[in-house]
Amino acid sequence: MRLLVLSPAMLATGIVYAATVTLFVLSTKLTTAANAIFLQATAPLYLLLLAPLVLHERFRPRDVAFLLSVAAGLILCVIGQPQPTTTAPDPIKGNLLAVVCSITWALTLLGLRYIQRDQTQTTAGLSAVTLGNLLASLAAWPFAWPLPVASAVEWATLVYLGVCQIGVAYVFLTAAMRVLPALEVSLLLLIEPVLNPIWTWLIRSERPGTYAIIGGAVIVAATAIKSVFEARVQESDRDPSPQTQVPGSTTWSRSDVGYPDDGGTP
Repeated sequence: MRLLVLSPAMLATGIVYAATVTLFVLSTKLTTAANAIFLQATAPLYLLLLAPLVLHERFRPRDVAFLLSVAAGLILCVIGQPQPTTTAPDPIKGNLLAVVCSITWALTLLGLRYIQRDQTQTTAGLSAVTLGNLLASLAAWPFAWPLPVASAVEWATLVYLGVCQIGVAYVFLTAAMRVLPALEVSLLLLIEPVLNPIWTWLIRSERPGTYAIIGGAVIVAATAIKSVFEARVQESDRDPSPQTQVPGSTTWSRSDVGYPDDGGTP
């Protein structure tokens, strides 16, 4: 059995993940849950810029439209001046923290994708997430002590969040990072920002601002369209046309016959 070695990449991934968890909690304490999750959902914007440098996953000209759409949604989410409320006492500061959180989340996805591509270290991503949670806990401990008085339901909610929302979720996420590009993973995770404002509205009666709703809709719609388009392109690449096949020979790819490769993992 191969021992897992704590590499610089794994340590760096754990650190940015710890920053992501901490920043997201802080942002949701200061701004609306919708704003926090919508702004975190701009992570693909940074992935498009960083993935070619770190992972050598290509930036394609057609990605420009998506990049501009997400940037427009980001501006709409922060352009308004929402009034402080009980559940969002300082929305401006909360929005700024959420923007920083989106950057550290993009770095986390890059790090997980980078270390999970090493097939000899299949648990590296999960180890990095575990390390990140430990670092976040250590950083938050001085501010959490002494522990507040809470009901059994509130403690059960905390256990659920730790075990299911964090633990089980990241078991699946780190497994997905071994086989999917970082950008595609970030797109699939956009199911959360679609449902988040609905749940907070139904349970906490928290209403995001008009600009936040429009901006979030732009971000989610742009990423959804891109995800569907990319899936069709990949399907097309897996089904070459008859002109690229020779009976009795191996199937040629688009790049073999002079068409530009659409990218993907190296």
